[in-house]
Amino acid sequence: MITVVRPGPLTTVQDLGRVGYAHLGVPRAGAMDAVSLRLANRLVANPDGAPALEITMSGPELAFGIDTAIALVGGHVEAAVDGAAVPTAETLEIRAGQTLRVGQVRAGLRAYLAVGGGLAVDTVLGSASCDTLAGIGPPPLRAGDHLGVGHLCRDHTPPLRRLRVDLSYSPDNEVRVVLGPRDDRATSAGLKRLLSEEFAVTASCDRTGARLAGPTIEMVAGVAPLGSEAMVAGAIQVPPGGQPVILLANHATHGGYAVVAVVAGADLALVAQSRPAGKIKFREIGKEEALEALLAQERQMDEAVLPHGASRTRRNPSA
Repeated sequence: MITVVRPGPLTTVQDLGRVGYAHLGVPRAGAMDAVSLRLANRLVANPDGAPALEITMSGPELAFGIDTAIALVGGHVEAAVDGAAVPTAETLEIRAGQTLRVGQVRAGLRAYLAVGGGLAVDTVLGSASCDTLAGIGPPPLRAGDHLGVGHLCRDHTPPLRRLRVDLSYSPDNEVRVVLGPRDDRATSAGLKRLLSEEFAVTASCDRTGARLAGPTIEMVAGVAPLGSEAMVAGAIQVPPGGQPVILLANHATHGGYAVVAVVAGADLALVAQSRPAGKIKFREIGKEEALEALLAQERQMDEAVLPHGASRTRRNPSA
Protein backbone atom coordinates (compact mmCIF):
# COMPACT_ATOMS: atom_id res chain seq x y z
CA MET A 1 0.00 0.00 0.00
CA ILE A 2 1.17 3.53 -0.81
CA THR A 3 -0.16 6.50 1.19
CA VAL A 4 -0.42 9.95 -0.33
CA VAL A 5 1.10 12.43 2.12
CA ARG A 6 1.00 15.35 -0.32
CA PRO A 7 -0.61 15.06 -3.77
CA GLY A 8 1.07 17.86 -5.75
CA PRO A 9 -0.92 20.30 -7.94
CA LEU A 10 -2.28 17.60 -10.27
CA THR A 11 -1.19 14.00 -9.90
CA THR A 12 -3.40 11.45 -11.62
CA VAL A 13 -3.43 7.75 -12.37
CA GLN A 14 -2.94 7.16 -16.09
CA ASP A 15 -2.46 4.25 -18.45
CA LEU A 16 -2.71 4.19 -22.25
CA GLY A 17 -6.35 5.23 -22.19
CA ARG A 18 -9.80 4.05 -23.25
CA VAL A 19 -9.94 2.71 -26.78
CA GLY A 20 -13.07 2.20 -28.82
CA TYR A 21 -15.58 4.52 -27.14
CA ALA A 22 -15.21 7.75 -29.12
CA HIS A 23 -18.51 7.07 -30.91
CA LEU A 24 -20.15 7.21 -27.49
CA GLY A 25 -18.53 10.53 -26.67
CA VAL A 26 -15.91 9.04 -24.32
CA PRO A 27 -12.38 10.39 -24.92
CA ARG A 28 -9.37 8.13 -24.89
CA ALA A 29 -7.68 10.10 -22.06
CA GLY A 30 -4.60 8.23 -20.80
CA ALA A 31 -1.06 9.54 -20.45
CA MET A 32 -0.32 12.87 -22.09
CA ASP A 33 3.24 11.70 -22.80
CA ALA A 34 2.78 8.02 -23.59
CA VAL A 35 6.48 7.62 -24.44
CA SER A 36 7.55 8.50 -20.89
CA LEU A 37 4.81 6.36 -19.33
CA ARG A 38 5.83 3.33 -21.36
CA LEU A 39 9.53 3.75 -20.61
CA ALA A 40 8.87 4.17 -16.89
CA ASN A 41 6.89 0.93 -16.92
CA ARG A 42 9.63 -0.90 -18.80
CA LEU A 43 12.19 0.13 -16.18
CA VAL A 44 10.20 -1.75 -13.52
CA ALA A 45 9.31 -4.71 -15.78
CA ASN A 46 5.64 -3.75 -16.13
CA PRO A 47 3.59 -3.99 -19.32
CA ASP A 48 3.68 -0.71 -21.25
CA GLY A 49 0.11 0.18 -20.30
CA ALA A 50 0.28 -0.53 -16.57
CA PRO A 51 -1.37 2.21 -14.47
CA ALA A 52 1.18 4.75 -13.19
CA LEU A 53 1.16 8.30 -11.82
CA GLU A 54 1.22 11.30 -14.13
CA ILE A 55 2.82 14.25 -12.32
CA THR A 56 2.08 17.78 -13.54
CA MET A 57 4.32 20.74 -12.64
CA SER A 58 5.30 19.39 -9.21
CA GLY A 59 5.21 15.99 -7.65
CA PRO A 60 3.68 14.23 -4.68
CA GLU A 61 5.05 12.93 -1.42
CA LEU A 62 4.32 9.23 -1.02
CA ALA A 63 4.82 6.90 1.95
CA PHE A 64 5.49 3.29 0.92
CA GLY A 65 4.16 0.44 3.02
CA ILE A 66 5.78 -2.27 0.88
CA ASP A 67 9.12 -3.15 -0.67
CA THR A 68 8.97 -2.44 -4.39
CA ALA A 69 10.75 -0.86 -7.36
CA ILE A 70 9.93 2.51 -8.88
CA ALA A 71 11.03 4.62 -11.85
CA LEU A 72 10.57 8.31 -12.71
CA VAL A 73 10.67 9.27 -16.39
CA GLY A 74 9.68 12.38 -18.35
CA GLY A 75 10.30 16.04 -17.65
CA HIS A 76 13.33 16.51 -15.39
CA VAL A 77 12.50 16.37 -11.69
CA GLU A 78 14.50 16.21 -8.50
CA ALA A 79 13.43 13.38 -6.22
CA ALA A 80 14.45 12.22 -2.77
CA VAL A 81 13.85 9.14 -0.65
CA ASP A 82 13.88 9.93 3.08
CA GLY A 83 15.60 13.21 2.22
CA ALA A 84 18.42 11.66 0.15
CA ALA A 85 18.50 12.59 -3.55
CA VAL A 86 17.85 9.74 -5.97
CA PRO A 87 18.34 9.59 -9.76
CA THR A 88 15.59 9.50 -12.35
CA ALA A 89 15.26 7.48 -15.57
CA GLU A 90 16.42 4.28 -13.86
CA THR A 91 15.09 1.55 -11.60
CA LEU A 92 15.11 2.40 -7.90
CA GLU A 93 14.51 0.00 -5.04
CA ILE A 94 12.35 1.38 -2.25
CA ARG A 95 11.63 -0.25 1.10
CA ALA A 96 8.57 -0.36 3.31
CA GLY A 97 8.61 2.63 5.62
CA GLN A 98 10.44 4.92 3.20
CA THR A 99 9.00 8.16 1.81
CA LEU A 100 9.47 9.45 -1.72
CA ARG A 101 9.24 13.16 -2.39
CA VAL A 102 9.10 14.43 -5.97
CA GLY A 103 9.95 18.08 -6.58
CA GLN A 104 9.16 20.47 -9.40
CA VAL A 105 9.21 19.42 -13.04
CA ARG A 106 11.85 21.83 -14.34
CA ALA A 107 12.40 20.72 -17.94
CA GLY A 108 9.15 19.71 -19.53
CA LEU A 109 5.81 19.81 -17.76
CA ARG A 110 5.04 16.22 -16.77
CA ALA A 111 6.78 13.20 -15.29
CA TYR A 112 5.64 9.61 -14.77
CA LEU A 113 6.12 7.44 -11.71
CA ALA A 114 5.80 3.70 -12.35
CA VAL A 115 5.67 1.15 -9.54
CA GLY A 116 6.66 -2.48 -9.97
CA GLY A 117 3.49 -4.50 -10.45
CA GLY A 118 1.47 -1.44 -11.47
CA LEU A 119 -1.03 0.51 -9.40
CA ALA A 120 -4.12 -1.47 -8.41
CA VAL A 121 -7.07 0.82 -9.09
CA ASP A 122 -10.56 0.25 -10.41
CA THR A 123 -11.01 0.46 -14.16
CA VAL A 124 -13.82 2.18 -16.08
CA LEU A 125 -14.47 1.02 -19.65
CA GLY A 126 -11.29 -1.00 -19.59
CA SER A 127 -8.95 1.75 -18.39
CA ALA A 128 -7.65 3.09 -15.08
CA SER A 129 -6.96 6.54 -16.53
CA CYS A 130 -8.30 9.68 -14.87
CA ASP A 131 -10.25 11.75 -17.38
CA THR A 132 -10.28 15.21 -15.85
CA LEU A 133 -12.75 16.52 -18.44
CA ALA A 134 -15.41 13.81 -18.28
CA GLY A 135 -14.81 12.89 -14.63
CA ILE A 136 -14.30 9.23 -15.50
CA GLY A 137 -11.85 7.00 -13.67
CA PRO A 138 -10.06 7.52 -10.37
CA PRO A 139 -10.01 11.16 -9.22
CA PRO A 140 -6.77 13.15 -8.92
CA LEU A 141 -4.73 12.22 -5.87
CA ARG A 142 -5.64 13.76 -2.52
CA ALA A 143 -3.80 13.77 0.78
CA GLY A 144 -4.65 10.63 2.73
CA ASP A 145 -5.43 8.50 -0.32
CA HIS A 146 -4.18 4.91 -0.37
CA LEU A 147 -2.93 3.27 -3.56
CA GLY A 148 -2.72 -0.48 -3.92
CA VAL A 149 0.04 -2.18 -5.88
CA GLY A 150 -0.84 -4.89 -8.40
CA HIS A 151 0.98 -7.97 -9.64
CA LEU A 152 1.34 -7.36 -13.37
CA CYS A 153 4.81 -8.84 -13.65
CA ARG A 154 6.16 -12.20 -12.52
CA ASP A 155 9.37 -10.68 -11.22
CA HIS A 156 8.39 -8.39 -8.35
CA THR A 157 12.01 -7.37 -7.80
CA PRO A 158 12.94 -6.42 -11.38
CA PRO A 159 16.60 -6.14 -12.38
CA LEU A 160 18.11 -2.69 -12.06
CA ARG A 161 17.88 -0.86 -15.37
CA ARG A 162 18.38 2.59 -16.82
CA LEU A 163 17.50 4.38 -20.04
CA ARG A 164 19.98 4.56 -22.88
CA VAL A 165 18.48 7.95 -23.74
CA ASP A 166 18.29 10.75 -21.20
CA LEU A 167 15.07 12.45 -22.32
CA SER A 168 15.71 16.15 -22.86
CA TYR A 169 12.77 18.51 -23.24
CA SER A 170 13.32 22.05 -24.50
CA PRO A 171 11.04 25.05 -23.82
CA ASP A 172 10.97 25.66 -27.59
CA ASN A 173 10.09 22.88 -30.01
CA GLU A 174 9.66 22.21 -33.70
CA VAL A 175 6.57 20.06 -34.10
CA ARG A 176 5.87 18.08 -37.26
CA VAL A 177 2.34 18.24 -38.65
CA VAL A 178 0.36 16.72 -41.49
CA LEU A 179 -1.98 19.20 -43.18
CA GLY A 180 -5.69 18.44 -43.33
CA PRO A 181 -8.36 17.33 -43.26
CA ARG A 182 -9.77 20.89 -43.42
CA ASP A 183 -6.73 22.88 -44.52
CA ASP A 184 -8.84 24.17 -47.42
CA ARG A 185 -10.76 26.21 -44.83
CA ALA A 186 -7.66 28.34 -44.21
CA THR A 187 -6.40 30.91 -46.70
CA SER A 188 -3.02 30.34 -48.34
CA ALA A 189 -1.68 33.23 -46.24
CA GLY A 190 -3.11 31.63 -43.10
CA LEU A 191 -1.42 28.29 -43.82
CA LYS A 192 1.83 30.05 -44.60
CA ARG A 193 1.73 31.73 -41.18
CA LEU A 194 0.94 28.43 -39.48
CA LEU A 195 3.98 26.78 -41.04
CA SER A 196 6.47 29.63 -40.91
CA GLU A 197 5.96 31.59 -37.69
CA GLU A 198 6.30 30.82 -33.99
CA PHE A 199 3.44 30.37 -31.55
CA ALA A 200 3.60 30.68 -27.78
CA VAL A 201 1.95 28.17 -25.47
CA THR A 202 -0.48 30.13 -23.29
CA ALA A 203 -1.46 29.49 -19.68
CA SER A 204 -4.64 27.92 -21.10
CA CYS A 205 -3.05 24.51 -21.52
CA ASP A 206 -4.20 21.40 -19.73
CA ARG A 207 -5.02 17.77 -20.43
CA THR A 208 -7.78 18.85 -22.82
CA GLY A 209 -5.68 21.01 -25.10
CA ALA A 210 -3.09 23.73 -25.53
CA ARG A 211 -4.22 27.18 -26.69
CA LEU A 212 -1.53 29.00 -28.64
CA ALA A 213 -0.88 32.71 -29.14
CA GLY A 214 0.71 34.09 -32.26
CA PRO A 215 -0.13 35.26 -35.76
CA THR A 216 -3.79 35.04 -36.72
CA ILE A 217 -4.62 32.12 -38.99
CA GLU A 218 -6.96 33.60 -41.58
CA MET A 219 -9.84 31.42 -42.66
CA VAL A 220 -11.73 31.48 -45.95
CA ALA A 221 -14.72 33.80 -45.65
CA GLY A 222 -18.25 33.12 -46.81
CA VAL A 223 -18.23 29.32 -46.62
CA ALA A 224 -20.89 27.29 -44.87
CA PRO A 225 -20.02 26.36 -41.27
CA LEU A 226 -18.85 22.84 -40.61
CA GLY A 227 -20.99 20.32 -38.82
CA SER A 228 -19.61 18.51 -35.80
CA GLU A 229 -16.77 16.18 -36.83
CA ALA A 230 -14.73 13.50 -35.10
CA MET A 231 -11.56 14.72 -33.35
CA VAL A 232 -8.23 13.08 -32.53
CA ALA A 233 -5.38 13.95 -30.18
CA GLY A 234 -3.03 16.33 -31.97
CA ALA A 235 -5.75 17.95 -34.07
CA ILE A 236 -5.03 21.66 -34.61
CA GLN A 237 -8.32 23.54 -34.58
CA VAL A 238 -8.74 27.16 -35.56
CA PRO A 239 -11.56 28.89 -33.59
CA PRO A 240 -13.10 32.16 -34.86
CA GLY A 241 -10.36 34.28 -33.24
CA GLY A 242 -7.75 32.67 -35.49
CA GLN A 243 -5.48 31.43 -32.66
CA PRO A 244 -4.85 27.68 -33.00
CA VAL A 245 -5.65 25.11 -30.34
CA ILE A 246 -3.96 21.70 -30.18
CA LEU A 247 -6.27 19.01 -28.83
CA LEU A 248 -4.70 16.64 -26.30
CA ALA A 249 -5.57 13.51 -24.32
CA ASN A 250 -8.89 14.61 -22.80
CA HIS A 251 -10.21 16.32 -25.92
CA ALA A 252 -13.89 16.10 -26.78
CA THR A 253 -14.55 13.40 -29.34
CA HIS A 254 -16.38 15.79 -31.69
CA GLY A 255 -16.07 19.45 -32.58
CA GLY A 256 -17.12 22.04 -35.13
CA TYR A 257 -13.96 24.15 -35.59
CA ALA A 258 -11.91 23.40 -38.69
CA VAL A 259 -8.91 21.10 -38.18
CA VAL A 260 -6.27 22.48 -40.53
CA ALA A 261 -3.49 20.08 -39.49
CA VAL A 262 -2.71 17.20 -37.12
CA VAL A 263 0.44 16.78 -35.04
CA ALA A 264 2.49 13.74 -36.05
CA GLY A 265 2.10 10.98 -33.49
CA ALA A 266 5.83 10.93 -32.76
CA ASP A 267 5.69 14.58 -31.65
CA LEU A 268 2.66 14.43 -29.34
CA ALA A 269 5.00 14.04 -26.36
CA LEU A 270 6.70 17.34 -27.27
CA VAL A 271 3.36 19.16 -27.14
CA ALA A 272 2.40 17.42 -23.88
CA GLN A 273 5.70 18.55 -22.33
CA SER A 274 5.50 22.15 -23.59
CA ARG A 275 5.28 24.65 -20.74
CA PRO A 276 3.33 27.94 -20.80
CA ALA A 277 5.41 30.66 -22.54
CA GLY A 278 7.33 28.00 -24.47
CA LYS A 279 7.43 28.34 -28.25
CA ILE A 280 6.16 25.94 -30.90
CA LYS A 281 6.99 26.09 -34.59
CA PHE A 282 5.19 23.78 -36.99
CA ARG A 283 6.82 21.93 -39.89
CA GLU A 284 4.78 20.20 -42.57
CA ILE A 285 5.50 16.57 -43.39
CA GLY A 286 3.59 13.95 -45.38
CA LYS A 287 1.62 11.02 -44.03
CA GLU A 288 4.33 8.52 -44.96
CA GLU A 289 7.01 10.54 -43.17
CA ALA A 290 4.78 10.81 -40.10
CA LEU A 291 4.33 7.03 -40.07
CA GLU A 292 8.06 6.44 -40.46
CA ALA A 293 8.77 8.85 -37.60
CA LEU A 294 6.40 6.87 -35.37
CA LEU A 295 8.01 3.57 -36.36
CA ALA A 296 11.47 5.02 -35.73
CA GLN A 297 10.34 6.15 -32.29
CA GLU A 298 9.14 2.61 -31.54
CA ARG A 299 12.50 1.18 -32.61
CA GLN A 300 14.32 3.63 -30.34
CA MET A 301 12.09 2.66 -27.43
CA ASP A 302 12.81 -1.02 -28.03
CA GLU A 303 16.52 -0.25 -27.56
CA ALA A 304 16.11 2.30 -24.79
CA VAL A 305 16.35 0.16 -21.63
CA LEU A 306 19.84 -0.96 -20.62
CA PRO A 307 21.37 -2.72 -17.63
CA HIS A 308 22.14 -0.38 -14.75
CA GLY A 309 25.52 1.32 -15.11
CA ALA A 310 25.53 1.50 -18.91
CA SER A 311 26.40 4.86 -20.45
CA ARG A 312 23.66 7.30 -21.34
CA THR A 313 23.23 9.93 -24.07
CA ARG A 314 20.89 12.90 -24.26
CA ARG A 315 18.26 13.01 -26.98
CA ASN A 316 15.09 14.85 -27.80
CA PRO A 317 12.36 12.17 -27.47
CA SER A 318 10.95 12.87 -30.94
CA ALA A 319 14.33 12.52 -32.70
